[in-house]
Amino acid sequence: MSNSRSSSVTRRDFLAGASALGAASLIGIPRVASAEPPPEVKKIRLTHTPAICLAPQYLAEEMLHLEGFSEVEYVKTAVSEAASSVANGQTDFSMWHVTGTIPAIDDGEPIVMLGAIHAGCSELIANEQIHSIRDLKGNRIGVHSLRGGDHIFIASMLAYIGVDPQKDVQWVVASNDSKPKDLFVQGKVDAFMGYAPEPQELRAKKIGRVIVDTAQDRPWSQYFCCAVFANKEFVAKYPVATKRTLRAFLKSADICAQKPERVARYLVDKGYEPRYEIGLEVLKSLPYTRWRDANPEDTLRFLSLRLKEFGMIKSTPQQIIARGSDWRFLNELKRELKA
Repeated sequence: MSNSRSSSVTRRDFLAGASALGAASLIGIPRVASAEPPPEVKKIRLTHTPAICLAPQYLAEEMLHLEGFSEVEYVKTAVSEAASSVANGQTDFSMWHVTGTIPAIDDGEPIVMLGAIHAGCSELIANEQIHSIRDLKGNRIGVHSLRGGDHIFIASMLAYIGVDPQKDVQWVVASNDSKPKDLFVQGKVDAFMGYAPEPQELRAKKIGRVIVDTAQDRPWSQYFCCAVFANKEFVAKYPVATKRTLRAFLKSADICAQKPERVARYLVDKGYEPRYEIGLEVLKSLPYTRWRDANPEDTLRFLSLRLKEFGMIKSTPQQIIARGSDWRFLNELKRELKA
């Protein structure tokens, strides 16, 4: 891959390009942010977790500067701690898996879902002897943590077809120096939930089989996987900053859909993904404009019901929605951005 000036995107180049991409002439988004009050704070803190599907979160850095924030900090966060980092105030916002936040909401943590971005970023991968979700019964499943995003998501899949996720499978938690993918490759577990770019890496090595592709297989393809969450206190104290931050995420998602080549190059240049081809493959495969036409509340209701049925959470779906969501800003922005 060439490192010449023509193949690289500098911050100044990208800011100019992002501004143009956000203009009405390209994607029909009016520049109304200037008519609003400035954000109440000048610094915004986002989680930094290693996943290409979170490209809008990383691209948002440039958009947030355009929204009036002078400092954007990415706080390195373990995969299992994305929700807790927002809840405890270590970060203000996170784009993360919906299922990974439902237990936190159930526990009463001060975290609120503001909007959802896309579906389909994960694949349930198993060894050659397993052909379906039902075949997971009696087998070992690797996860990052119990009550984490991958554990809850796989559990909801099992519950959906009547397999008890608490009794019928063996959960194996990866250690601090390994990942569920590593356990799978080593033969220590029989299945795991792969997040981009893990499925792409295993396909290149012809390891494992995909038994659920959440981008293609119903009902999972109908629901959001990744959403934007915020600290409740931040939202209450800084509503203008909240709206501007969410707008940056939504505009960034649109750019990911419309200019995947440019975004893939940006991810490489910023060090989020060293392999341009894999980054581009992931960006092209995900429906980043799903936020425009699907209702994120349906996702919270569907997943919460699955988990409530098997006693993995105590709250009802309506309680999860009431305590853990705030659609005011999303509804305003959908009107503004003509979604």
